[in-house]
Amino acid sequence: MPQAIVRNIAIHYEVIGETGPWIALTPGSRRPYNELLNLSKELANAGYRVLLHDRRNCGASEVGFDASASEHEVWADDLYALALQLNALPLVVGGSSAGARLAILFAIRHPKATQGLLLWRLTGGLDAVNHLAQEYYGQFITLAQNDGMNAVCQTEHFKSLIEARPSNLNKLKSMTPEEFIRVMTYWRECFLKSSTLPIVGATEEQLHAISAPACLIAGNDVIHTPVTARKAAKLLPNCEIHENVVTLYPDDQLLKEWDRQEWKQAEPKLAKIFTAFLNHHSIQ
Repeated sequence: MPQAIVRNIAIHYEVIGETGPWIALTPGSRRPYNELLNLSKELANAGYRVLLHDRRNCGASEVGFDASASEHEVWADDLYALALQLNALPLVVGGSSAGARLAILFAIRHPKATQGLLLWRLTGGLDAVNHLAQEYYGQFITLAQNDGMNAVCQTEHFKSLIEARPSNLNKLKSMTPEEFIRVMTYWRECFLKSSTLPIVGATEEQLHAISAPACLIAGNDVIHTPVTARKAAKLLPNCEIHENVVTLYPDDQLLKEWDRQEWKQAEPKLAKIFTAFLNHHSIQ
């Protein structure tokens, strides 16, 4: 299992492809990178090297809680440090949902290291922010307040992290509930501030300042709305948007949850669109 020590955290990663420009892809939520293997192989077959990694607190990587920045900013800086170790800069950075947030923050924080953006299922809007703030942070804060770190370790998410890397158990239990709550509360506050922004994690000014070309594929559910994608596409100076990769619904009839199977079946379309985009911008 390849891993690197990145900013004092053990990060599990994999490289798909042998030669060509580097692309880094990240999935949504706090899911492990495995779901992107097939898409990565298609991009590798087109002549690219794809860097996949489990972010801290995801998959088989080590847990680590850093309140020096928002969770997504921490992830973006981790990816930069990992790519630097692997001599993989500059990068085309992409991802879905939370992975798209990471990619955009990477471009904001490390513009000289960013060659392009491959984005799908952007998140935005008050309802999405409130729902996800509870899912990512609120539920764990409440558990730690009421029952301590043992209860946190028994949740589905953190239990999966312990199963993937048993040493995570001792690291989690060595934290005081107060420290865990402090970091998670800060990350939640950062997330909630996005309720009035065009997308979660970035202001209009920050999006407008991104010079790297972007390829954006709109979502079709209430968390990843087409409206959010359209807003971002207008603000990004060099962006192409695709709204018909998955089923296009009226804005008032969006899916309650994203259809994982539909997106899985759409991966050949994503690969074709992304490859054409990269070729158009001479990233090859």
